[in-house]
Amino acid sequence: MSQADKAERFRKLHEGAKTFLLPNPWDAGTAKALEALGFEALTTTSAGLAWTLGRSDGTRSVSRDEALANAKSIVDATSLPVAADLENGYGDDPETVAETVNLAARAGLVGCSIEDATSRDDQPVYDFDFAVERIASAAAAAQSLPFPFMLVARAENFLQGIDDLDDTILRLQAYEKAGANVLYAPMLPDADAIRRVCASVKKPVNVLAAGPVLKMSVSELAALGVRRISVGSGFARAAFSAFIGAAREAKQDGRFDSIASSITFAEISKLVS
Repeated sequence: MSQADKAERFRKLHEGAKTFLLPNPWDAGTAKALEALGFEALTTTSAGLAWTLGRSDGTRSVSRDEALANAKSIVDATSLPVAADLENGYGDDPETVAETVNLAARAGLVGCSIEDATSRDDQPVYDFDFAVERIASAAAAAQSLPFPFMLVARAENFLQGIDDLDDTILRLQAYEKAGANVLYAPMLPDADAIRRVCASVKKPVNVLAAGPVLKMSVSELAALGVRRISVGSGFARAAFSAFIGAAREAKQDGRFDSIASSITFAEISKLVS
């Protein structure tokens, strides 16, 4: 299937009436397993990639080249549409963000997210006007491509400890006007905040399966107006949790019960082959 065909499939998922799950693999093997489990599309996780490289997420410790190489390995491993978490676009200036979108398309991706977090303690998110300018530059690059490229604009206030719903909504509305195809504000505090965000924009809204959202079902989120649900680092954390639990059990208790109850070698081989 061509990149253009995948892009069209991905676009239609966002335009359909059904709220869909968008899981986040961190390598080719997890991507193939998720495809085998019946998911319709994938998007990468910057945290999952950083951890597999022995680094911390959110510190710009993973380069753009490394992130795109990881994304390409996932694109090459699966027939599904693949988007990517491209953090802040790997640069402050709008021109770099646009370049990142173009490079993402060349890697075979059909969408990406760009966040307004700076990774600086003195100013966790970009100033409003500059943040909008960055999304506008990314959107112009996406719209110049010969296929639909789903640009996700992320308002990072709550993830950065800035509990300002009004500013978050203003940012998402401005990002929508600037050309973003999907709006995303990770770690909204409750169902009412999610409902307000969804009602404030016309484009599809993505929510992160983390924090309060973990207590909500897909149908409950759909009723709030959510169109897309991603898991972010969730599956990677679950995998690391199982790994660390089994290792601790072996080291501290001298037992291997976790390994004994795990999915079998044959089952994993079937999923990834």
